[in-house]
Amino acid sequence: MEELDRLCSAFIAKGVRKLRLTGGEPLVRKNIMSLFRSLSRHLDSGALDEITVTTNGSQLYRFADELYDAGVRRINISIDTLDPDKFKRITRWSDFDKVMAELDAAKRAGLQVKLNAVALKGINEQEIPKMIEWAHREGHDMTLIETPCCSAISRAIGPTSICRCPRCAPRSPSTTR
Repeated sequence: MEELDRLCSAFIAKGVRKLRLTGGEPLVRKNIMSLFRSLSRHLDSGALDEITVTTNGSQLYRFADELYDAGVRRINISIDTLDPDKFKRITRWSDFDKVMAELDAAKRAGLQVKLNAVALKGINEQEIPKMIEWAHREGHDMTLIETPCCSAISRAIGPTSICRCPRCAPRSPSTTR
């Protein structure tokens, strides 16, 4: 964590005003809260405007209050469907009800939640209006994200019409080697 603190501090010294910790699931890293607490000194000094974290939501019940105490005011969470079965299929591990409970823990701690939803053709496109209504009813911001080419999501849920690039398109016998 010391190396990450030094790296973040170097960027802050160069004028960076906002930090977002992300990558995999940052909240499962050992001693992650020591990094948030350490970085909060830059909020206190005025050198930093904001620290946010992008999470899958699996550890919020455990860390939401501590994140708030360390100066985090916003979190980003990916949620691509409100259908529990589809949610498990897309994420390959998550328990929908647990993630919903984690969102509630974040709200109780005072964290503002921004939801990121990947629009998946043939998977969740019919749900998008319902998801937007739900997010706003819950007081969350929501961003719709276009599916990236060759995304892990499209590989995880099997063949779909999501991507049309040559790497993802089904190959005919004449084009395979």
